[in-house]
Amino acid sequence: MEKRRKTADIVLFTVALLIAIVFFFPIFFNLMSAFKSNSEILRDAIAFPKGLYLDSFRYLLTETEFPRAIVNSLILTAVSILFMVLVIPMAGYAIERSNAKWTNYVFVYYLAGMMIPFQAYMIPLFKELKMFGMYGSLVGPIVIYVSGSVGFGALLYTSFLKGIPREIEESAAIDGSSKYGIFFRIVFPLLGPCTASMVVLNGLGVWNDFLMPMLVLPSGKPKTMIVEIFYYVGEFSSRWDMIFAGTAMSIVPILIVFLLLQKYFVKGIATGAVKG
Repeated sequence: MEKRRKTADIVLFTVALLIAIVFFFPIFFNLMSAFKSNSEILRDAIAFPKGLYLDSFRYLLTETEFPRAIVNSLILTAVSILFMVLVIPMAGYAIERSNAKWTNYVFVYYLAGMMIPFQAYMIPLFKELKMFGMYGSLVGPIVIYVSGSVGFGALLYTSFLKGIPREIEESAAIDGSSKYGIFFRIVFPLLGPCTASMVVLNGLGVWNDFLMPMLVLPSGKPKTMIVEIFYYVGEFSSRWDMIFAGTAMSIVPILIVFLLLQKYFVKGIATGAVKG
């Protein structure tokens, strides 16, 4: 029995290691290719770089609008995440802690919105952005990102809140705390792992989004990092050195944030899955 268990553990570890290598290889290939010239990449794509070729980074940061695209990506991601953290936890808390029937309908309405693909309502949505004067600015994508994340965020927070005892809130209410005081001083700090999970998942989606900035932000001006990288892909030829250098710069912030929040991210997902 013990031998079978050890064999099973070895097999599972080997499979997990192979999967990790498969998923990590594109990142490794991108970071390796970012320090190679275009001719070097075309000559042998999988070879290690002969030296640290930094002209691609220098050109992107000094001769193009890529720095402005970096700023746009940071603004879109940071502001969207800020409003998500301010709005969605309160929505999840109200749905989970309220005994009213209408909150269940609101929750089902949020979940139903997750099942409709973006392409199905894309054109009417853009017309609505034009009607409200948000088309062609960063405000439009931010509003869409925040509203589009409410369904998943409410599901995540309601699942997590089931593991927080109501007695803590009742004790605070007896001590004279208001509903907002109970939420922000007591409940919200306990939602740290869940918030970290939402920040990583939704932040990754906003940072790597291509379609929304491409269609909503004005043409002829720098958009986001992902969109600017796309412009170096040509029909007959592509500047692979610029593409890999730009992609490397877009990967590094995400890796840093994920490594900082990894512990809370895993805990939030695991707790939400168990309690839900």
